[in-house]
Amino acid sequence: MASKSRLWKVTRILLYSVASLLVIFLFGVVPWFLTTIITTGQFHFHDPDDGKTPQSYGMDFHPIEFASSDAILLKGWYIPASGQARGTIIYCHGLNRTRIEMLPMAVFAHSLGYNGLLFDLRHQGESGGAMKSLGYMERLDAEAAVHYALMEEKAARPVILWGISMGAAAALLAAADSPDVAAVISDSTFLNYTDVIRHHYYLFRGFVWWFPPLPSFPIADEVIHWAAWRANFDPDDFDLEKAVKRIGDRPVLFVAVEDDRRMPPSIAQKLYADAQSPLKKLVVVPGTRHGEGFKSGNQQYEEAVTHFLTSLPAASSAGSAYFRLSESPRLVIPTKNRRSTSSRP
Repeated sequence: MASKSRLWKVTRILLYSVASLLVIFLFGVVPWFLTTIITTGQFHFHDPDDGKTPQSYGMDFHPIEFASSDAILLKGWYIPASGQARGTIIYCHGLNRTRIEMLPMAVFAHSLGYNGLLFDLRHQGESGGAMKSLGYMERLDAEAAVHYALMEEKAARPVILWGISMGAAAALLAAADSPDVAAVISDSTFLNYTDVIRHHYYLFRGFVWWFPPLPSFPIADEVIHWAAWRANFDPDDFDLEKAVKRIGDRPVLFVAVEDDRRMPPSIAQKLYADAQSPLKKLVVVPGTRHGEGFKSGNQQYEEAVTHFLTSLPAASSAGSAYFRLSESPRLVIPTKNRRSTSSRP
């Protein structure tokens, strides 16, 4: 009898231990692992253009480096237009990518007569920084690239930000803060930080066979708050719908891939509805892979971009309808008779 009692006691201890370890794993290790992917991980997706430069496509370029307003060193390439530039496009890549991802877009836009600036966002590629943030802190990188292009390269206006996924989030946030951005091409981004984490939690739950069908609370909530804490931002501030509204009447082209499960076309349609510009555009291109619309729906994509760029108001010199930078990268002064759309008080 005593031996049975001892056996039951040992069995109970083992069961409690296994249950405790399972709870720790599911509600501690897993969310921390997902948080690491978002913030400090440095995985790099293979790109068929890895190892190439603009010269590989017959374009002149020179390497550049500049610092963000929070002192992160960023590295990239500046590609001057072959003749008189029609404007300048700054390219913002996606998560776990580098400037290489945007090289095909830069080749295309260069053929249309635009300067190009490609760079690695913080904690990716050759750029510095110990943390990434799905686009929130990367907005400072995009703003710094705009300032560098205008102040150091004396780049032609209008300045357009063209981003994919995380890069598109950074581009929209930067445009909301910087009226020196004349327009944005936003490819396959999300609505807000909280929404994208919850959505990807359910995708992760479906992709990983061993993961139990648990509700998003508390795992997704832990990821949301831990990642924001590690990257030092408030989740409520990371809202692209609000950013699009703050961009005001400046044009945005929203691009979505038809069967993209990660960022479905409904997201681009919602952001399009939020946009206020009469020159806003929306295009849904064929394809299934997230962020690869330029490849899978190339003709439709290029036609949409060409039409969008052609529709932008031309920048003149002294009487420009766009804004001019002061000597400070954070201070922007509007030209006469133009209302600033900056979100800063």
